[in-house]
Amino acid sequence: MILLDYIINLSIFSLLVSTPLVIRSLINHYPLKRFRLWVGVYAGIVSTILVALSFQQKGYSYDIRYSAIILVFAYLGPVAGIITGGFALIARLLVSVHWLPAIIGWLIIMIVFSILRLYISRFTPVKRCIILFGAYVVIYVTTVPVIFNVFPDRPIFHLQYIVFVMMGVIIGGLLIESNENLYRIITEKISMKKALEKSEFKYRLIAENTSDLILVVGKEDKVSYYSPSHVHVLGYQNSELENIELFKLVHPDDVDIFRNTIRILFENTEPQTIEFRLRHKQGHWIEFESRCKPVLGEKSLIAHIVLISRDISERKKAEEQLLQSEKLSIVGELAAGIAHEIRNPLTTIKGFVQIYKSNGGIEYTDLLLSELERIETITSELLSLGKPQVIQMNHTNLKDLIENTLELLLPQANMNNIQFKLSYEGSSFFITCEQNQIKQVFINILKNAMEAMHEGGEIHLNLRKGAEGKCIISVRDEGCGIPEEILKRLGEPFYTLKEKGTGLGLMICHKIIKQHHGTITYHSKVNEGTLVEIVLPLVS
Repeated sequence: MILLDYIINLSIFSLLVSTPLVIRSLINHYPLKRFRLWVGVYAGIVSTILVALSFQQKGYSYDIRYSAIILVFAYLGPVAGIITGGFALIARLLVSVHWLPAIIGWLIIMIVFSILRLYISRFTPVKRCIILFGAYVVIYVTTVPVIFNVFPDRPIFHLQYIVFVMMGVIIGGLLIESNENLYRIITEKISMKKALEKSEFKYRLIAENTSDLILVVGKEDKVSYYSPSHVHVLGYQNSELENIELFKLVHPDDVDIFRNTIRILFENTEPQTIEFRLRHKQGHWIEFESRCKPVLGEKSLIAHIVLISRDISERKKAEEQLLQSEKLSIVGELAAGIAHEIRNPLTTIKGFVQIYKSNGGIEYTDLLLSELERIETITSELLSLGKPQVIQMNHTNLKDLIENTLELLLPQANMNNIQFKLSYEGSSFFITCEQNQIKQVFINILKNAMEAMHEGGEIHLNLRKGAEGKCIISVRDEGCGIPEEILKRLGEPFYTLKEKGTGLGLMICHKIIKQHHGTITYHSKVNEGTLVEIVLPLVS
């Protein structure tokens, strides 16, 4: 029967502890004024009910009211704990005739718990429950069976009572902690939801009111998001954009670059910037500059590509106007340079023609022809630089093009005791180019290298694949080298280190490489030779 009474006590106690916690979860939680006071009163009522359910043993009343007192001291402190203890003491005195042990035991427990609570306030509630329960066990064992001599010959009875008080503390603590954790999780979830909604509202506000085009591309080139700015800039409705294949909006000449950039971004986390044209609904093309950034998903794999594109049509017009202005400036510089370069050989020709006329000899004929050839060279290079040329772009294997170029220059190289050393790091290097123009670049670079090697030697050519779909052609000679301060001026018109050079050859090379979306760089040291590196995009 004693065990049954304790089990009933534990069941009622669990119900009374969980009831306010459940009510709290069902209604909006507002801070209650004098919260500790009201909880202490409620816990006191719970203790009173537990005392009413107590069982009697030879005039002594036994129950688990101290489970509620320990929990209140642990969670709410001495004030609420003493209020709860006061209710429990009054109820205890009403049901039992043995007042002295009850009052003395109550006073000892209240004093010890209040002092302990001050020292353990920095601990977690669970640790405070354990410490307070330990103190209660020491007080109970010291006072009840020893000092008051209550059932000293029944240790199992006292042990059973202590265990059930402990069970009450454990059950009550678990109910409170689980509710607090659940409430904390729900609160954090609500806070996160509000923060997410607030953040989403800000980003939606930006996305829906910016003039930039924001596009989210997934794998297999599927578009998961078009910003509303597409409607204003391109003229399409959202329903139309959802049904249009992405690459059908891109200009046919830009599709390969656009597709390759997307492919590279799914393999590399480095952001990219590209320029391309998109078709307006009315049929004309609009130029955009796009910043492409990969977005990582699960397992640190790239899940999406975000493209933020800006209309650069007006900027292109301004750049074109600026370019036209620069061209006019360059024309002036070219005119001055041409006058200077052609005047020198003309002066020579004029002087020797006068001598020829006075002497009637022909010994200066070779010199006159040489100067005339120099004028012809200058005018030919100027024509190739300034005259618009018909360009026919074809898929070409750079390996074959370089080998053909070397065959043309091989006789001149043999005459100057120069050998070509050609190496490849791959089997095929296909690019889209105008073959004659690229061949002209290689001829100019190789002729410069041979002219810098007065005593012969080797010219090393290497062809390899670089990063991001590029190929690199490097030409290294063993010539006299170029001073560092002069390297940055290479490619300027009429700037040359040769005695009879015009400086237009490298300028033409720079122009051709730029037209083919490539770059050309120089590395050199005096008496150590020169390295020229040309980077061109490969065909996908």
